[in-house]
Amino acid sequence: MDDLAQVFREAERAVFFGGAGVSTESGIPDFRSAGGLYTTSHDLPFPPEYMLSHDCFVEHPAMFMDFYRTYLVHPTVRPNRAHRALAELERRGSLAAVVTQNIDGLHQAAGSERVIELHGSVHRNHCLECGRHYGLDAILGSAGVPRCQACGGMIRPDVVLYGETLDETVIHDALRAVSEADVLVVGGTSLNVYPAAGMLQYFLGREMVLINLEATPYDDQADLVIHRRLGEALGEAVGVE
Repeated sequence: MDDLAQVFREAERAVFFGGAGVSTESGIPDFRSAGGLYTTSHDLPFPPEYMLSHDCFVEHPAMFMDFYRTYLVHPTVRPNRAHRALAELERRGSLAAVVTQNIDGLHQAAGSERVIELHGSVHRNHCLECGRHYGLDAILGSAGVPRCQACGGMIRPDVVLYGETLDETVIHDALRAVSEADVLVVGGTSLNVYPAAGMLQYFLGREMVLINLEATPYDDQADLVIHRRLGEALGEAVGVE
């Protein structure tokens, strides 16, 4: 933890790259670990991977939306120690950006302002017919398929589903942030999901830190590896409870 604290003290343009493990301490299940969305038994007509796919959204929109509301939207959760520590680092001027694979909006809720959301956000939704934008209430306040108040068109979440590609502008912003960072801190991700994990190859800075409970394919490339809970590690190093 002393080494990590020193890394943050010396950082001028650090970037944090995070996955589902960032939010598990807030009570949001991840996908692939024990107890995750993909490994837990659910009474579903199709596998979870299909339920979160573009095909399911098109072929069974009401079923998709019911699954999405139940398992992907968590309106009562709050930022945890990791989110707060990252927001504090940004406030101090040592953290330039957060690049996240999460869609929960907890980084912004904790106070982070420069957040690049690779897979979108549950807080952004739009009508497929007229393009009108909606917040999360449009999803939570409806049953089945949510409909646009202006034209009656279907409202869909601005999240990247299986079978869809990442937004090119978002990819560009993320790659630029990673390539310009002097320190890259990677946390709460197994680094097995592409193309997101491949972005680490664009890091040209002086120090890479990996914080994850389990080993990752990039451990041997990192300058500092910490196998601890992310909130504990970041909170202790930054001095945030």
